[in-house]
Amino acid sequence: MKLINKKNTNYTQVFHLFTEEEWVKTSKNFNKNISTFFTGKKHEVFINAHEEGITYFIGLGKSALQNFEIQQVAVKFSQIQKEKLQAVPTLFLGDFMSEKQFEEFIKGLLIGTYNYPFEKNHPFWNAKFELHSENISQKKLDIISQRATALSNGQIACQDWLNKPANLKKPDTFSLYLKNLAKKYDLKYTSYNRKKCEELGLGAYLSVNQGSAYDAAFTIIEYKTTVKNAKTFGLVGKCVLFDTGGVSLKNPDNMHYMKSDMGGATAVLGTLIYAAEMQLPINIVAILPITDNAVSENAFLPSDVITAYNGKTIEVLNTDAEGRMILADGLSYMAKNFKTDFLIDLATLTGSSVRMFGDTCGAMFSNNEELKNLLIKTGDKTNQRLWNLPLWDVWKDDIKSDVADLKNISMKPIGDCIIAAKFLEQFIENHPKWAHLDIAGVAFGNVGYAKEKAATGFGVQLLADLIENYH
Repeated sequence: MKLINKKNTNYTQVFHLFTEEEWVKTSKNFNKNISTFFTGKKHEVFINAHEEGITYFIGLGKSALQNFEIQQVAVKFSQIQKEKLQAVPTLFLGDFMSEKQFEEFIKGLLIGTYNYPFEKNHPFWNAKFELHSENISQKKLDIISQRATALSNGQIACQDWLNKPANLKKPDTFSLYLKNLAKKYDLKYTSYNRKKCEELGLGAYLSVNQGSAYDAAFTIIEYKTTVKNAKTFGLVGKCVLFDTGGVSLKNPDNMHYMKSDMGGATAVLGTLIYAAEMQLPINIVAILPITDNAVSENAFLPSDVITAYNGKTIEVLNTDAEGRMILADGLSYMAKNFKTDFLIDLATLTGSSVRMFGDTCGAMFSNNEELKNLLIKTGDKTNQRLWNLPLWDVWKDDIKSDVADLKNISMKPIGDCIIAAKFLEQFIENHPKWAHLDIAGVAFGNVGYAKEKAATGFGVQLLADLIENYH
């Protein structure tokens, strides 16, 4: 999509935006028939065909709307009107909007082009489509275009990998993609196979991977800026490409949704793409412990005692609590081998968080007030919201084991998302600024582009905004 500072030609396509308040002010200037069908309500679209072409009247809702609401309107407009839109120079009218609001609208238009499998066949990706506005300088339009394109590239990559069927995202396939991505963006790529992981002592990760027909791929990707004294963000994303539950087999009725169990990793992936394309003045170390959780003669078993990377032993009570096993080694490896200012892990981890919050927000746990407040503020800003839950030591009693340092679940049928967070806390090696985000209910759910549950892209805008505005 090209953004052009221009408004001096005849247009066959016009996007005219209104809040309800703006429509009340200006509706008298339009054909009365339009007012019969259009009021400026959120997501309302009226298509007015006339001799010169087509004008899309797009409703934003009430005047005091937040930026993410503008993005939501643009996403839905982009999705629903895809077949009607033309790849032609298009006039944008919405003088009451700020530059930031305009940017959110452009982001939404591009994000709304996503459909699985993603191909750039939407009119907005056609070179002939230009959006013309005379109220913003060309220099600023170029910056807005860069930011919107980088964000959509990151979020679309996140969604596309999460949506892929299990047979199209085997560990070797995903690893090859990451390796090529690292070459494209000049990122440092390191991946440890099973033999190397054994040498390093990544026992918790290997316990899950040992049942797989595919080799281990404990992957580290580093984005480095040339800016001196830049902050470093350590990101660990759960990357279970498909989760059968292992020997503790899941109910088969909804098991096809378990292709979504890499939602933490795809959020990190999208963030890396955004940071690289924007050349953000920060450093990122990302760890993706790639594996599937399979049923086989080599699969780990309930009652196994595993030695993790940091030397702590774990009694396995349920092999479907595999995410916290691979995250444990990811966190401790990060903490022991890299100096990071912030340590954040993301995971589609527990059904407990889904039952608690549904698709309204992710569950957050943190040992640092500054990071906690930053994440809450950023979540509210981007509409990728988080709710803070406690890390009280009383919960640690529930994961004490008779035969190991810890057990991987509590036997109590309550608070599993808190139990999981308390378990992970034992592997951060006293990192002073850590947060765990359980995004099981928000990474995969109801979306406008699919009939079934599909990837939402949750986490990309949250992390991108966080790292971009805190350095």
